Amino acid sequence: MEETLLVSRMPSGEPEIFKSIQGEGPSVGRASTFVRLAMCNLRCRWCDTAYTWDWARFDRESRTMSVNVDEIVATVSRNGLENVVVTGGEPLLQMARLVTLAKRLRAVGHRLEVETNGTVAPAPELLENVSQWNVSPKLNNSGETVDRREKPIALGAFVQSPAAWFKFVVCEAADVEEVTAFVQRHGILGERVFLMPEGVSGDVVLERTKLLWELAIAHGYGISPRLHIVLWGDGLAR
Repeated sequence: MEETLLVSRMPSGEPEIFKSIQGEGPSVGRASTFVRLAMCNLRCRWCDTAYTWDWARFDRESRTMSVNVDEIVATVSRNGLENVVVTGGEPLLQMARLVTLAKRLRAVGHRLEVETNGTVAPAPELLENVSQWNVSPKLNNSGETVDRREKPIALGAFVQSPAAWFKFVVCEAADVEEVTAFVQRHGILGERVFLMPEGVSGDVVLERTKLLWELAIAHGYGISPRLHIVLWGDGLAR
């Protein structure tokens, strides 16, 4: 049986699989191939990839496509980069076939990062084949209710994984107190936490970063600069 993943489609009609640099988290600046999957279980008000899930605003047929796992692996390998970032949307909504993709990428020598909102617990086979988890739990500023955005069982699985890092979208200094309460509630080590300024322009991201650096130092957190926004604005180079 053919195994496919629902992938976001670029305006050119091609699947959204492209070379760029990782703009966020602990591997920021690393040359990577990105695979953007469609669908998400959250509806964050500031989401900059809403076309992967908001079918009321974006036509699903023109913005997504089913792509065979083998075709994804072949495209990634042709790019010639070791690091692969699977992002979304929420990749773990396609868990079973994501496991297949992870195994095949690892088998041909790739290192895999997965971006997730932390609301879906990863399967054991996925934990075994993912090198790095970039977990982005949502705060009140997302507009999502606590019961939808904070799932203790799923978060616990990531907290237990030494490969998981946690990055929080921060709009203002007051959000950092919410981050601290969240970190304490779930037993997350501060050294695994990054504050990530919200913004869709380089100027806004840099200005908010200036507001956060002292708070980051005071709490023992890192800062994720969102380098792709600084360089290219609302999106990635692709």
